[in-house]
Amino acid sequence: MAKKALLLALVLASGLAQAQHETDQDGFTQPLKDLKFNPGLDQREFERSTLDALDVYDPLESWNRSVYHFNYRFDEWVFLPVVNGYRYVTPGFVRSGVSNFFSNLGDVPNLLNSMLQLKGKRSMAVSGRLLLNTTVGVAGLWDPATRIGLPKQNEDFGQTLGYYGVGDGPYLMLPILGPSNLRDTGGLAVDFLADSQINFLNVPEVSSDHPEVTALRMVDKRHTTNFRYGQLNSPFEYEKIRYVYTQSRKLQIAE
Repeated sequence: MAKKALLLALVLASGLAQAQHETDQDGFTQPLKDLKFNPGLDQREFERSTLDALDVYDPLESWNRSVYHFNYRFDEWVFLPVVNGYRYVTPGFVRSGVSNFFSNLGDVPNLLNSMLQLKGKRSMAVSGRLLLNTTVGVAGLWDPATRIGLPKQNEDFGQTLGYYGVGDGPYLMLPILGPSNLRDTGGLAVDFLADSQINFLNVPEVSSDHPEVTALRMVDKRHTTNFRYGQLNSPFEYEKIRYVYTQSRKLQIAE
């Protein structure tokens, strides 16, 4: 019986090795091993066709690229050094409180745009966040709402316009603010106006007399944004950022 089992094991092992050999020859185990490239392939044409897949309506590309390079250098020489200094001199719990405070202010336009888009469930969730964080969270310095299952939502007037079918228009690279488009740039202006008119916690009015509050808000925004220019390590970073921004906005509007 032992001899028969040993013989069966040897047969199975031999069959497996033969099958493996045949699979390798067929190219299924190592499909790239025998891959042949067309020697007549025009590499420039290949790159152009690849970039065509990332095509976005960008009639102001020359200007946008100039702004992109300005943002790149401003980020490298000014913004990030300021952010690093802010992180160095400010304790972590203070940075967290500042971020929570400005995030709580941001829930005001979030609520307004959720209501404009007739998103009842989301409007209730944002209302709950705003009420809880402003009271229990002491004007938003803490974020108890997230801990009880009311995560941060992001709705802006650009999304509201898109929700009602307004096209995104030409792509725009805004100084310091980064990628946008004509529709979303108009949305930013409306959100800013709404924020100043509502004057939640009197912060917009105080900011008009104390520009350092606005400066702190900008530094905090950059501090909480993980994106870094050049991190894609690609000569086509401009095209990739343009494409990713455009597609992400479509997904945000559709959700």
